[in-house]
Amino acid sequence: MKAAVLHALGETPRYEDFPDPEPGAGEVVVKPRAVAVDNAIRVMVTGSHFASRQFLSKLPGVVGFGGIGQLEDGRLVGFGGVRPPYGTMAETAVVPEGAYHLVPDGVDPDEAAAVPSSTMTSLVPLRWGPKLNLDETVLVNGATGFAGRLAVQVAKLLGVKRVVGTGRDPAGLVNLSNLGADGVVDLGQPDAAVLKSLARESGSEGYSVILDYLWGHPTEIILQALSPHRLAPVKKDIRLVQIGESAGPAVSLRADAIRTSGVQVHGATSAFPLEAMGEAIVQVWEWMKAGKLTAEIERVPLPKVEQAWKRTDLHGKRVVLTI
Repeated sequence: MKAAVLHALGETPRYEDFPDPEPGAGEVVVKPRAVAVDNAIRVMVTGSHFASRQFLSKLPGVVGFGGIGQLEDGRLVGFGGVRPPYGTMAETAVVPEGAYHLVPDGVDPDEAAAVPSSTMTSLVPLRWGPKLNLDETVLVNGATGFAGRLAVQVAKLLGVKRVVGTGRDPAGLVNLSNLGADGVVDLGQPDAAVLKSLARESGSEGYSVILDYLWGHPTEIILQALSPHRLAPVKKDIRLVQIGESAGPAVSLRADAIRTSGVQVHGATSAFPLEAMGEAIVQVWEWMKAGKLTAEIERVPLPKVEQAWKRTDLHGKRVVLTI
């Protein structure tokens, strides 16, 4: 079969021949149709992700750990659970029986490869995390990226009163208002101006939830903005959900940012009930069928995986490899 094959961590996957996977007991064959080139798999391929050697433990191997495909009976499914050295960016995949869920009629398979996984990063912590009052303000740090744009829409679809997005892309910031954002903060400004913008857009009650896709220096500025300038009782908890690290893997954390601000840092996948994922995917399918989620994808055929991998001009779009 043809596949996107990685020979060493840090290299670019190449389109080439790879042996077909053989199904074992309790496994089924899936024919992949669409696989998103998302940030997680990009970082895993570099070798810097904590799970790189979990999902890419045998090299050379096929890249990809989830996607949309067809079972032998023609049903369209979202699937995962491939075993190394096999992945999902290939003409054939083998997964455990039941390691898939049906894609409803009326959902585009290419959009289904990209939208649900990115939507989960905001939907699950907002709906199943610490209780969210709908009159609160949610800050999406990195709202001009693919997942950030979806996060703005998810927060508004859940009924949140005020949603503010940050980003560096001027055109992307302008477009956020069309997606439901009530305010934006341009991270391309000097730090002092960013601090003023964060304060101005926070509303009368301040931020209650921060969905953080950036980390790094932008998060340091946000924590500075949240730290009080005088001693007073903490009025409320502020939940910072750490999701991505597009701006850097580390922050310099001042003690008063935790001690006096009420900030609580949560991991994006921590302490959520197992049933949340099933309920969340049903909700995403409903929104997609109703046309309530806007996402820009760029379809690229699998043979052009090397060119797709090197793209740096996506600006809020997601590449989806079509197979």
